[in-house]
Amino acid sequence: MKRTRLHAARTAAAVLALAGATTAGALMGAMPANAGGFPAFVGPLHHITNLASTVPSNGDVNPYGVAVVPRTTGDLFAGDTLVSNFNNAKNVQGTGTTIVEITPSGHHWQFARINPGLTGCPGGVGLTTALTVLRSGWVIVGSLPTKGGNISGAGCLIVLDQWGHVRETFTHHGINGPWDMTAADYGHVADLFVTNVLNGTVKAGGKTVHGGTVLRLTVVVPGHGLPFIASARVIGSGFGEKTDPNALVIGPTGVGLGRNGTLYVADTVASRITAIPNAVFRGHDAGTGFTVTKGGHLNGELGLVVAPNGDILTVNGGNGWLVEVTPFGAQVATRQLDKSGSPPGAGALFGLAVKPGHRAVYFVDDATNTFELLH
Repeated sequence: MKRTRLHAARTAAAVLALAGATTAGALMGAMPANAGGFPAFVGPLHHITNLASTVPSNGDVNPYGVAVVPRTTGDLFAGDTLVSNFNNAKNVQGTGTTIVEITPSGHHWQFARINPGLTGCPGGVGLTTALTVLRSGWVIVGSLPTKGGNISGAGCLIVLDQWGHVRETFTHHGINGPWDMTAADYGHVADLFVTNVLNGTVKAGGKTVHGGTVLRLTVVVPGHGLPFIASARVIGSGFGEKTDPNALVIGPTGVGLGRNGTLYVADTVASRITAIPNAVFRGHDAGTGFTVTKGGHLNGELGLVVAPNGDILTVNGGNGWLVEVTPFGAQVATRQLDKSGSPPGAGALFGLAVKPGHRAVYFVDDATNTFELLH
């Protein structure tokens, strides 16, 4: 596809998609407001239901990525959720190779098991929070691998078909420790927004460096043949990142695309949420963008998603709480999702997603290796 045709197709599809998101947000605006006067998506949500174990037959643990299947194709069923595992059965970080599929009622099975020696993924396989499912049936998941407990390479994005078979990998293009991801899916074209946490991190030996990036990868999805990266651009940079004896690595994590194409980023090291305006169309690096909110109830936030009302939902790695933030920076609601461990809830939460068509939130609990629903 020629660059001019690609740009025109992507632009038209993106405008329609963002218009749809704005309409959905306007409809959600009719929801009751919380005591602070803001419509809180999690306002009436006080119950947690354990839906399923995320441990497959090979014993992988530490569930990270969460992605809802948008349409039925192959072994993917609309409304199901895919969950990626970061650790193997021995609980070694950066060695998980499986993706589990879970129905809304909690039935679950192994969707994919990836060869740990996968050719084309520098350093091996350790599946991260970077997980998305395109409407075309392609599943894309990030890998940040380890060997002997140490980070062993830049990793990659692994592309699987609707049957759970690995078909190709994406490397280079600025991909370096892909940690989380969201997608704007336009059909034959998709934009992947990927956070990367290995730019100078290992060499710094535990000290914080400000090399974390956000990439926008424009992927063409042909009717026949494999998807391919048509263009790549760094749209965010300068985020804090460091290696950590407990978490392996800490850096920019969750990303969520909001109204008008604003991309929200969980700047985990700084316990803040930043915003990159015009993320879909921008032609230059915004640095860390502007700060939406910092501190307060945020405590090493990791996974992030934008709710239908336009608010940002994020989960803390430091204390097991979910925090809801308006696009204007008001922290309007919190919910404690896990209180195990010491300090309570630390290290338990990672990926999350809004349950389609419902006022409810899916999330994974690393402490119990379970998939749960806040409703």
